[in-house]
Amino acid sequence: MSEKSNARGWHVAASEIVIDTPHLRLRRDDVVLPDGSHIKDYYIRESRGFSVIFALTPERHVVLVKQYKHGVARSVVELPAGAIDPGESPLDCARREFAEETGYAAADFEHVATFATDPTNSDAHFHLFLAREARPALEQVLDVTEDIEVQLATLDELRRFARDGTIEVSSHVAAIYFMLDRLGEL
Repeated sequence: MSEKSNARGWHVAASEIVIDTPHLRLRRDDVVLPDGSHIKDYYIRESRGFSVIFALTPERHVVLVKQYKHGVARSVVELPAGAIDPGESPLDCARREFAEETGYAAADFEHVATFATDPTNSDAHFHLFLAREARPALEQVLDVTEDIEVQLATLDELRRFARDGTIEVSSHVAAIYFMLDRLGEL
């Protein structure tokens, strides 16, 4: 990578990809700060980002998934979500991941917001979508790493899950509170 500077005066003197797998892409930057300090090994996780789906059924239940996550070595409850594939838009990712993970389809997907996930060490963003009129429509199509149980929760249950730690993934807790506020349900 060629040398570059950003608006705040951080100068990237050199950069190289040190890990490039389907599950992780890690870049090592050689950075010179505005005061002249030098950081030789500043690591950034590169990502195309991911889409998170807040799906409401006609009965106003929210579609959740429970699945094993290897990073924390246990199952977690969260909103349906998934990584954006090369050449895929966040909206196309949301539709695909929602169908694959849950077997549900929705009448409408609305992009609600985009959030930085970990701006200190990652360039990833997550894109939050509201899916309305979600209904079971097809069979789940799971990746080899997925074993997903679909669950439904009322808005009251969802609020409780976000407060009591049943849902603990930070991006999903943020998405839930954002959506509850947007829906006037906070």
